[in-house]
Amino acid sequence: MATSRPVFRRSVGAVVAGVALAATSGCTVPVDAVAGVSVTVDGRLLGVMMICGHHIDGATVYVDSADADKSVTVGSWTAARPHKAGLVIWPLESHAAGWTTTRALTPLTAGTTYTLYGGTKDNSWSTTDVSFTRADRDRLAPGEVLYDDVSDDGDEFTAVVPLTRFKATACRDM
Repeated sequence: MATSRPVFRRSVGAVVAGVALAATSGCTVPVDAVAGVSVTVDGRLLGVMMICGHHIDGATVYVDSADADKSVTVGSWTAARPHKAGLVIWPLESHAAGWTTTRALTPLTAGTTYTLYGGTKDNSWSTTDVSFTRADRDRLAPGEVLYDDVSDDGDEFTAVVPLTRFKATACRDM
């Protein structure tokens, strides 16, 4: 069966356009770090990140919404220099060496779910996010990290582990 050149060109053009659209839609920032939260001895909230191989230079705490345009940032920080592979811990409720607070964390409200997320200015890398409530913070002991993990079966769950275990295992699936 013969196909005319104009029909063939349109078909090829449609396929190329479809491939280009598929390649550019739904893009996300690659994940190469794991975010978590912990607390100090006096119960103050800490941000915790295990950076697996690249860098992270900012973090945000926000309250999510079903409408993405209505998510509310309740705290944000910019690193003085990009944090490279390794463990990074900083206070979320006070000044932190190596970080500039671009929006001071608002006091946590009972019944509200907060999310901590880290990323880069150029959107080259990001962290997993971790969701938590004020009650989650109150249940944490110093030296424990709450983060979202994935089981061997691929199921996501919230884990609370000692900091040493978080540091040793958080990057295993990156």
